[in-house]
Amino acid sequence: QVQLVESGGGLVQAGGSLRLSCAASGRTFSMYAMGWFRQAPGKEREFIAALSRTGTITNYTDSVKGRFTISRDNAKNTVYLQMSSLKPEDTAIYYCAAARYSTRISNDYSYWGQGTQVTVSS
Repeated sequence: QVQLVESGGGLVQAGGSLRLSCAASGRTFSMYAMGWFRQAPGKEREFIAALSRTGTITNYTDSVKGRFTISRDNAKNTVYLQMSSLKPEDTAIYYCAAARYSTRISNDYSYWGQGTQVTVSS
């Protein structure tokens, strides 16, 4: 069992930056690949980024490549999403999730956080 708690969301102006954190409980964090997803009002949940268990392999959706960076600190049981050059269309609830392997498919993730709101003003 893994419990995930996101933090770091908030209101930021377009062009600004935020860093989201996702703290995981338990001693098996390093056994899981981690992903970030987002869901905007009226839209389906969208894959953002994924990171392998060791943190060596990353995968991003095209719309955030070059702007977002996923990373993890296994000693701190935490995964991060550094977001820069934010755009109003990045406004959404952001979720972290854990899976046995790195994947873009939300159904492959077994554990989810409660989400953190990111709002980008124009």
